[in-house]
Amino acid sequence: MVCVTFGDNEQIWSLNELNVGKPLIANLIIPSFTLRWTVLTKKEKQNRRREHEDDVLEEFDLSRHAALDNPSRKKIALDTLARYSGDEAENFQKYILLTNFPHYVDQFATLLPATTHMGSVLKVAHCPEQEISIIDYRVGAPMAALIIDVISYTKPQCVVMLGLCGGLHRAQRVGDFLLPIAAIRDEGASRHYMPPQVPSLPAFLVQQLISEELMSQGIDYKTGVLHTTDYRMWEFDQAFKTRLREEKASAIDMECSALFTAGFSRKVPVGALMLISDLPMQAKGIKTRDSSKKVFQKYTDNHLVVTLDAVKRMRELAKKKSLNFRRFHF
Repeated sequence: MVCVTFGDNEQIWSLNELNVGKPLIANLIIPSFTLRWTVLTKKEKQNRRREHEDDVLEEFDLSRHAALDNPSRKKIALDTLARYSGDEAENFQKYILLTNFPHYVDQFATLLPATTHMGSVLKVAHCPEQEISIIDYRVGAPMAALIIDVISYTKPQCVVMLGLCGGLHRAQRVGDFLLPIAAIRDEGASRHYMPPQVPSLPAFLVQQLISEELMSQGIDYKTGVLHTTDYRMWEFDQAFKTRLREEKASAIDMECSALFTAGFSRKVPVGALMLISDLPMQAKGIKTRDSSKKVFQKYTDNHLVVTLDAVKRMRELAKKKSLNFRRFHF
């Protein structure tokens, strides 16, 4: 193991990485800088590794999970849910739909006998007869993680996101359904719930039953990986677009990785049925006010109806087969 110093910067390499086969030179002078080569002892190497591990894990410490079980945290979380929604936490049902748009909540209230509430942040509606609630939590990964966090204390059977996303493949069309199998964590909220090496995955059983409902209705859909980002206006960043092509992601959104990761951390089964609302990698494919209006007029109502049918399927199976969506063995 060799420690190499460039001024105030220090880097550690193994001898194999450096391909060093000759005695080390204590001070090798190069016109632009000086290298200080030091052979580390075994104890020094162990200390350096510990320091490196501390740096890597600095953004997430597993001991922070203990804070999630704090009774005061639960009290504040439920109070936040009531304050943000304008309704009591006990009125939230076992099956919860999430959306970024009040249009979905309004349509939900017309399709089902539901009561609507508007709080300081959230717009919600409940249908106790169907055991379903819907929440418009606005936009972005921080709000996505927060809504999963606070509703986790109501112990929902499952949560389904009715999201809009940008299609990244030429074969996709506006109005297509995408059933995500995973999400890339390119946002800053999920790192507070799980370490960075943990993949962001939806609840398999939830996705399976959504898939079965789509197939039973003869509805075609795509599957693939979502790239979740908190980077706005990325459509004009060529380096970012190149990275998207290299990843082979199917679509891009702003919430799903935070939803899936926070759900896993908080033991809330979270799935998603996404609607492709624009094609930002194509010429003239970026969403505009006019194109967004057309999407809501033509596609979103069916998006809601299909998802409601899938959730009803989940509820019926849960009752008939004593199915438990909350399968977390940790």
